[in-house]
Amino acid sequence: MKSTTRGTFAAVLTTMAAAAGALAATPAAAAGAVPVPLPLGGAEQALGVELPEVGGEIPVPVAGTPEGPRFTEGRLMPEQTLPQLPVDGGLPGLDVRSPLPHVLGDGSDRLGVDVPAADLRTLSPGLAVDAPLTRPAADSAGLPQVKLPEAGVLAPTVRTVPALGVVLGAER
Repeated sequence: MKSTTRGTFAAVLTTMAAAAGALAATPAAAAGAVPVPLPLGGAEQALGVELPEVGGEIPVPVAGTPEGPRFTEGRLMPEQTLPQLPVDGGLPGLDVRSPLPHVLGDGSDRLGVDVPAADLRTLSPGLAVDAPLTRPAADSAGLPQVKLPEAGVLAPTVRTVPALGVVLGAER
């Protein structure tokens, strides 16, 4: 086999491996949150006690597309000079189940705290600027007039609805 053929073959294999890796990564990104269990089985056996069951969820942030420029009458520059970038993601989730022996009577009871992953929608700060000139007017021979410049910062926003659940009951 010639060296050019081997190089082409290696490039094709590398491209296929990269495509397969990208396909394997998409289900986690499509899920919105990646579950993360905390394995404590080895510590339970080494210590000889029942430890809490701990798991969590880590959200995958997804950047959105900013709105395009909006031109309004009476302004030379668009309404949002530097548009706000939306980012959707989530707050991390946590699930803890801990044994509580003989709290509510005989047997083993459990205390559970569940904080599910919550959706989080944010907008980055933006900038609105207008030029110190007006639009050309017919009454001034088509020349723009001078005016005070305008500048403003578009405030960032954060929207979410977190939740919390506490359960105290018998072992299932």
